[in-house]
Amino acid sequence: MSAVTRRTAAVLAGRRVWLCDLDGTLVDSAPAHEAAFRAALAEVSPGLSGSFDYGAHTGASTRQVVEGLGVDPALAEGVIRRKQRLYRAYVLDGAVPVLPGAHRLLALLADRGHTAYLVTSGSRDSVTRVLEACALTGYFRGVLTADDVSCSKPDPDFYRRACDAWAVDPRGAVVLEDSAHGVASAVGAGLLTLQVHGAAPAAGAVPVRDLEEIVSLLGTDDMSDMEALDMEALDMEENPLG
Repeated sequence: MSAVTRRTAAVLAGRRVWLCDLDGTLVDSAPAHEAAFRAALAEVSPGLSGSFDYGAHTGASTRQVVEGLGVDPALAEGVIRRKQRLYRAYVLDGAVPVLPGAHRLLALLADRGHTAYLVTSGSRDSVTRVLEACALTGYFRGVLTADDVSCSKPDPDFYRRACDAWAVDPRGAVVLEDSAHGVASAVGAGLLTLQVHGAAPAAGAVPVRDLEEIVSLLGTDDMSDMEALDMEALDMEENPLG
């Protein structure tokens, strides 16, 4: 058992609000996003399409990615709209599966009286379609998308806007993220953050293997037998789990 013991479970169980990311956290959307980006870019700039690395942009909005690639501003809006249409078609074709443990975790949170909100860099239309396709719609009391705010992850204002919109006290909330962009936004807003499915640990977050590990942590009746998380990445003086 690692440094996180029963106190970790008590802290997480006591935090009544969960702010969840979507892409890469609850659904496996990266392949569909990458394919949509490559196809949209190929219609405008084959050179950009060939060198495009979606992994370097995970957690960012479509607009943020397109602008960051240096697409001609006169063409950027068309690329954004085309990418979104392609991605939504992939969603309808079933190319964006829900990740293992997502339904179990969200159902457990609801059963324990926790409130879940969705905080995502996706567009409203795309997010709505993913939630419907993956049967995730009913789990969230509210949804904040890139269409609702003027900033994007990793800007901490993204999560600050979410907390303001739903009157969430950061001291009573926990964030579930996967990407470095998302973690930076949440940690910068002063929120306790769990990072799942991360290729590399992001500064300030509690790394978690997968969603099933969180289910095990929250669902156990015997805290001494729970599977623990690795806390070495945290500043123990500031982190409430320390």
